Amino acid sequence: MTNPFVRKLDHHTPLSTEHRRDIEAMTAQVQHLRAHETIIRDGDEPHVVNVVLSGWVCRCKILPDGRRQIVSLFLPGDMCDPYVFLLGAMNQTLDTLTPVTLAAVPAESIRAMTASGADLAEALWWQILSSIEIQREWTTSLGRRTAVERLAHFFCEVSARLVSVGLSNGSDCEMPLTQTDLADISGLSTVHVNRSLQSLRASKLIELRGRRLIIHDHQGLVDVAMFDPTYLHRRGGEQTTRRQAFRVAL
Repeated sequence: MTNPFVRKLDHHTPLSTEHRRDIEAMTAQVQHLRAHETIIRDGDEPHVVNVVLSGWVCRCKILPDGRRQIVSLFLPGDMCDPYVFLLGAMNQTLDTLTPVTLAAVPAESIRAMTASGADLAEALWWQILSSIEIQREWTTSLGRRTAVERLAHFFCEVSARLVSVGLSNGSDCEMPLTQTDLADISGLSTVHVNRSLQSLRASKLIELRGRRLIIHDHQGLVDVAMFDPTYLHRRGGEQTTRRQAFRVAL
């Protein structure tokens, strides 16, 4: 499969063949981590930008009493905070949720990438913008969506993000998260998550089977979530087309 980072950037802005090769070379040195390992801790000094090539990573805040809030989810093709090398120290933690393959990209390579061509710089900015918009939607979920709506919206978002890198057909995708993980993402108790999942199953919208999400009624799930994929920001002229295509896929 094509490097998911290349696919993600190209999904925002078309890349030249030369720039595709440059990005693949930049992410050629990888490390493999097991599930539930810490990549970088709150307080550590960051030196590289981590790019997820396979597996799922979360950014989380751990309170002094051990409670965890997952504030971001990084899927294949995502950069874990492309600006972290500007910081003196991390104020959050990056943990693996599954076995993960990461490319550790030095700050100099990111700077060189943005300077080497307008298409690369634009693709990088689109990815950063998409991450910011995802964060806003998560805040909206925590503040205003009901428990069922939060989970429905999250499932729609993950499916759409995996579609964009060729890892989902829109109706079936990986979902390795535990109910505890979903609780830490949605700001709910595990009991409330369990009840909400039962409600979605009873409505014949979704099914979680063998670490996979099966969406039985896409339009129904979209309606419950009030999901509009525009915030994921596909490249300019294709944004409306991709939005329509996603809804057709659903």
